[in-house]
Amino acid sequence: MNTTSDENEATQSHTTLAAAGIRAAVEADTPAGHDEPQPDRRTRPSTSSEPQAGRLAATVERLREEALEAQSAADGRALVELAKGILVGQLGCGPAEASRQLAKLAEQSGTTLLALAVDVINQAARDRVSEVAQEFLAAAVADQASETAPTVRLRAAESRILAAGDAQAVAAALLDNALAPLGAHGVAIWVTGADSSLTLAGQAGFTPEDADRWRYVPPEVATCARLALTHRELSIVTSLSQASLPTIGRRRHPDGGRVVIPAGTGGRIHGVLEIAWPQPLPPQPVQIIRQLEALAELCAHTLEEQSPDLTPAASDAAHHTALAELTDLAGHLDDTVLVLAPVLDADGRLADFRIHHVNNSFIDPAGRPRSMVTGRHFLEIYPAAAEDGGLFDKLERAFATGEACQALHTALTTFVGEVPLTTVADVRISRHGTALLLIWKIEDEKARLANLLQHAQRLGRVGGFDQNMRTGEISWNEQLFALFGLPLTATPVPLEDLAAHAHAHDVNSIGRFLRTLLHSQRESSVEFRLQRPDGITRHIRMVAEPVLDDQGRLYAVRGACQDVSSQHWTEVALAATRDQLADSEAESADRSRLALQLQHAIMPPAPAPLEVPGIRIAVRYRPAESESLVGGDWYDSVVLPNGKVLLSVGDVAGHGIQAATGMVVLRNALRGLAVTGAGPAQLLAWLNRVAFHLTSHLTATAVCALFDPKTRTLQWARAGHLPPVLVRGAQAQSFPLNAGLLLGALPDATFREEEVQLEADDILLMYTDGLVERRDIDVTDSLAQLLTVASRSADTLEKRLDTVLTYSASDTDDDTCLIGIEVR
Repeated sequence: MNTTSDENEATQSHTTLAAAGIRAAVEADTPAGHDEPQPDRRTRPSTSSEPQAGRLAATVERLREEALEAQSAADGRALVELAKGILVGQLGCGPAEASRQLAKLAEQSGTTLLALAVDVINQAARDRVSEVAQEFLAAAVADQASETAPTVRLRAAESRILAAGDAQAVAAALLDNALAPLGAHGVAIWVTGADSSLTLAGQAGFTPEDADRWRYVPPEVATCARLALTHRELSIVTSLSQASLPTIGRRRHPDGGRVVIPAGTGGRIHGVLEIAWPQPLPPQPVQIIRQLEALAELCAHTLEEQSPDLTPAASDAAHHTALAELTDLAGHLDDTVLVLAPVLDADGRLADFRIHHVNNSFIDPAGRPRSMVTGRHFLEIYPAAAEDGGLFDKLERAFATGEACQALHTALTTFVGEVPLTTVADVRISRHGTALLLIWKIEDEKARLANLLQHAQRLGRVGGFDQNMRTGEISWNEQLFALFGLPLTATPVPLEDLAAHAHAHDVNSIGRFLRTLLHSQRESSVEFRLQRPDGITRHIRMVAEPVLDDQGRLYAVRGACQDVSSQHWTEVALAATRDQLADSEAESADRSRLALQLQHAIMPPAPAPLEVPGIRIAVRYRPAESESLVGGDWYDSVVLPNGKVLLSVGDVAGHGIQAATGMVVLRNALRGLAVTGAGPAQLLAWLNRVAFHLTSHLTATAVCALFDPKTRTLQWARAGHLPPVLVRGAQAQSFPLNAGLLLGALPDATFREEEVQLEADDILLMYTDGLVERRDIDVTDSLAQLLTVASRSADTLEKRLDTVLTYSASDTDDDTCLIGIEVR
C-alpha cells in the first residue's frame, strides 16, 4: 500500500501550485515596464480599477480552498487505501483484487466508495468511533450513504488528527472535518498543568488576538474549560451571557454556546476540548454527545502521543522514578503514608490503585501489619472507600486533575470479619507523575477525649480543681477561673477561704460542707451565692471528694464547680408561674361554680312537668360535661294574664359567667314584655333592643311562641334559632325556616310571625342547637336524624324526650335544652 506516498505527493503538488500562484500574484504588482502575466483562465481578468491587494487576496483564498480540497481528497484516499488493506488481510487477496472488490461492493450497496470504506474500517476497528457509528446507524440509516455522514466525518477527522504535527493542526482538523458541519465555529484545545493551570495548545476559528490573550489561564480561575475539570465529564454551557463565564472568543459571540469535554487517558485528564457555537446551544441528541466525546478521546490520544512526557517509554520511566522518589519521601514522614500506583482495566480506564509502598509509621485502622497491605489493591483493603463522596472518589479526582486534596475528619471504615470499624483521620492526597501520595493522620484518642471534655465543661459551665492538703498547692482549670471571674494569672482560692467569697447567708452551708469533706472525709456538695470581684453574683454548686493516701489519711481534695444561676432563676420563675396558675385556676373554678349554680337555680336539669289547661309541658336539660363550658341555654313557660301560654327557648353566645348572666337578663326581659299581650314577632323585636343596648355586646338566638288553649292555635317566631318540630301521629316534621336575625346583631330588626293550628295529641318539640350539632355532619343531616328519632312511638311525653335526648347526634359538649308540649 502506498497511502502515505500518495498523500505526500498530493501535498507537495498543491504546495508547488500554491507557491506558483503566489509568485504570479506578486509579479502582477510589479511596476510598469515589466511583462504582465496572462490572466488565469479560472479567474476573471482584472481591470485597472480593481485594487491590486484585492486580486492578491482573492488568489490566496482560491489557493487555500484548493489546498483544503486536496487535503480532503487525500484524507478520503487514505481511508479507501486503509479499507483495501483490511480486505487484503480478510480475503487473502492482492491489492488490485481488494480494490475491485471494494468498488463492486460500493456499486451493489448504492453507496459511495468512501462511505463503504469507512463502514469496512468501522467493522474491523471495534473502537469508540465504531460505537458512535452504530448509534448513528440506529438513529438514521439513510444518512449513512452520504460522504458527509457523521461516521465518514469522524474517520476523516481521525485520519487528519493522526497526520497532524501539533495541537494547532489537530484543532483545525477537528473543526474542518467534524465540527463545522454541526454548526460550530471554533475549537480550543487546552492542556492541563501540574498546578491545575490551563494552557492553550491549539485553536481554530478564533482570532490571533484571542489566542494570545488566552494563552495561559492560572489555577482556580473559573472558565468554561474549568467546568470539565471540576465535573470530570462533558459539560454544556447553553449561553455565555447567562453563565457569566469568561472564555476565549466571548467578545465576538457573547450569547454563544459552549461544550467542554475532558480529554484524558488512563484515568488522567491531559487537557480539555472546548467547542464554540455562535448562537445559544439547544439540547443536543445523544448521538451528537457521543460524537463529541469520541472526538475528545481522539484529541486525548493525540496529546498523549505528541507530548514527550506522555510517550509510553517516557511515561514508564517517569512512573518508576516517581514511585522511587515517593517511596524515599514516605520513609522520612512520621504520619501514615501510602504510595499508590494506578490500575487500569481492559479499556484503559482507571479501575483501582495498587498500594505500592507504606512507610514504617503506617497505622492501619484494623490493626493489619504492613505486609498484609503492601502490593494489594486499595479497594480490596478498604472497600468502604468506594461509597459516593468517599475516599476513593477523592483519589480519583486528585489523579485525574492533579489537584491536591486535603480532607479533615474523613471516615476510614474497615471490616474485621463482618463488623465495620470506623476511624476518623485527616487525609491529604497529592499526585506526583503517575503516582499518588496518600497521607493520613488518625486522631489521637486521648487528645480527642480531652478536647471533648474541655468543650463539655465550657458548655456546661463546669470548672474543676485539685488542692493538695499537705503542701497547699492548688490546681484550677481555665473554666474555673472564668466562673470565679478571675484572670488566669490570679491565685486560686483555697477551700478554707471559700466563705469569704460567698454571700453572708451561705456561710453556714459552706461550713457544713467543709466539715463533712475535711473532717468526716466524705463526699459532699453545697450550693452558694458567689460574690465575684466584678460585682456579679452567681449561684454555684460545688461537689468535692477527699483523696486518701495508703494509710487512710487525707492527702488532697478534688472536685468541680458548676454555674447553676440560669437553673436557679428558672426554678424561681417556674415557682412564681405555678403560684399564678394556681390562683388563676382557683379563680376560674370559682367563676365556673358560680355560673353553674346560677344556671341550676334558674333551670334545674330535670324540672317537674308543668300542668297547664289544654297542654302538658316536660323539660329535659343536659348541661355541658365540662364545668368550664357553662353556657347560656335557657327555656321558659309561663301562663300570661290573658290566658295564653308563653313558650320560649334560647341560647346566648359564649360560656361562663357572662353567658349565664346574659341568659338571666333575656329570660326575665321576655317574661316582662310578654305581659303586654304583644305577639311573638313584636316580643322578639323588643328583646333584640334589650340585647343590643342593655347588655355588653351580647348576641343570642331564640324561639318565642304563644299557645291559646281555647283555640289550640300556636303563634311563633324565630330569631336565628332552629324552628320547632311537630310530631303528629307517627310523623315528625320541622316548622319552616322563617327569616329572623339573631338577637343583638343590629339595633333594629324585624321578625316574621307564623300561626299553626294544633290538634289533640300533637307533640311540639323546642330545643337548642346542642341537641343536633356535630363536628363532622352537616346540620341538615342531624335534623333528619332528629325527625327520625322523634317519630318513634312512646308511652309518655317524658319517655319520648328521654329517647330524643339519648339518640341525639350532638358531639360538641355543649349545653342542651329540650322542651316537649303535648296538646290535650
